[in-house]
Amino acid sequence: MQAFIKAITYALPDFVVTNEDLVREFPEWSVEKIADKVGIDKRHIVAENETSADLAVKAAEKLFDEYPEIIRESIDFILFCTQSPDYFLPTSACVIQDKLGLTTSCGAMDFNLGCSGYVYGLSLAKGLILGGIASNVLFLTGETYSKFMHPKDKGNRTIFGDAGSASLISSEGFAEIGNFSLGTDGRGAENLIVKTGGMRNRKQLNDLLYDENGAPRSSDDLYMNGAEIFNFTIDAVPPLIANTLIKNNLSSEDINGYIFHQANKFIINFLRKKIKIEPEKFFMYMSEVGNTVSNSIPIVITEKLKEKAINGNIILAGFGVGYSWAGCFLKFLDY
Repeated sequence: MQAFIKAITYALPDFVVTNEDLVREFPEWSVEKIADKVGIDKRHIVAENETSADLAVKAAEKLFDEYPEIIRESIDFILFCTQSPDYFLPTSACVIQDKLGLTTSCGAMDFNLGCSGYVYGLSLAKGLILGGIASNVLFLTGETYSKFMHPKDKGNRTIFGDAGSASLISSEGFAEIGNFSLGTDGRGAENLIVKTGGMRNRKQLNDLLYDENGAPRSSDDLYMNGAEIFNFTIDAVPPLIANTLIKNNLSSEDINGYIFHQANKFIINFLRKKIKIEPEKFFMYMSEVGNTVSNSIPIVITEKLKEKAINGNIILAGFGVGYSWAGCFLKFLDY
């Protein structure tokens, strides 16, 4: 038995923040500077009462609409990847099961990973299928990093957007899921972190300061050490790609395309050149949505399927917060 992606789509919040909007708030920047630096023109942001689970439900409903052959009663497991859950408890996937009207014999669980989360989720879903535990896994991602960011944090606000995605993983489909390469280095945890809100620091510390560049720093908001994240990425991703090829008995000449986590244009183009990937084999979709964390890879897959631009042997690579990284091979069949 093998595991496949059988269906995939994504959903975005309605509210859009453009580069023009950001320049009005931060006039020291220009529209062109933002676009050139990060490759993003707009990002979608949730409303105050909208959550990652809402986005996941929206994506799942869209999946059922776009693939009418999928019967809700056939779903026997929900996996939900998020770092911004609705509650500490209950598990968001349990709430999602009820909102989607799925059967009560359906398993459900959340897992907390960021930019590597989609690839890790595929590994979990494949294990459920091959282990005979489930036949149709509804794998959802949802992220609302906008709720973690200080309003004056222009750096992160230019990069991150909110989104949700839905994939059906089954024993048949259009993309066979191959073998995985996974990695973790918790020594980098402090370089991309929200320090308060969990059980380590339950209460807000209200320790807002501004660094020498005027950027806000607070334990209560998202902090990203961009230089250290860049160093981690260029160290971890090239061997990740090499190991993923080895684990699938492939060489770079066998690969038709690569889909990396859409961190920002500068980082992933640097990686592309370092790994010596031809531009025509390097798939991107970032300018319209931003860095959507665990949603970025399924968004690229969905858009490239629409364009009929994706076929054959594809390598996925997710990397970021944790530090955590993951690669896998997908073999796209005729569709």
